[in-house]
Amino acid sequence: MKKIAFFILLVTIVNFSFGQKEENKGIEHLTKEAFIEKVFDYNNNSEWKYKGELPAIVDFYADWCRPCKMVAPILVELQKEYKGKIIIYKVNVDEQKELAGVFQTRSIPAFLFIPMTGQPQMAKGALPKETFEKAIKEVLKVE
Repeated sequence: MKKIAFFILLVTIVNFSFGQKEENKGIEHLTKEAFIEKVFDYNNNSEWKYKGELPAIVDFYADWCRPCKMVAPILVELQKEYKGKIIIYKVNVDEQKELAGVFQTRSIPAFLFIPMTGQPQMAKGALPKETFEKAIKEVLKVE
């Protein structure tokens, strides 16, 4: 009986793990180095200058954060719906402490909305899809 319960638990964990990886397809995880290369070089510039080719959303999250997990499927949907119009990045605050500190992410989830021109804007908390869509339209200027 214990072997069966262990097997069921193992299968559940494996399925959950594979589901998580599939769920995050199309969303790039950024390190500090990748952020500096693709988004903004905060080491050498004091004035904001976005390097990207599409407006972006940066999701500051942690694996243990329940609200972050609730928002993750929404971001995957948005990545699919706005493919070719925006890019969504993820930054694990536990792994990228310096990067999280640069944007003062003391509570998560936190989102950096980056338009092609102008200043980025931060939002905090588990936002509903409608709020993301409004920010994509109004902040990122994407229809």
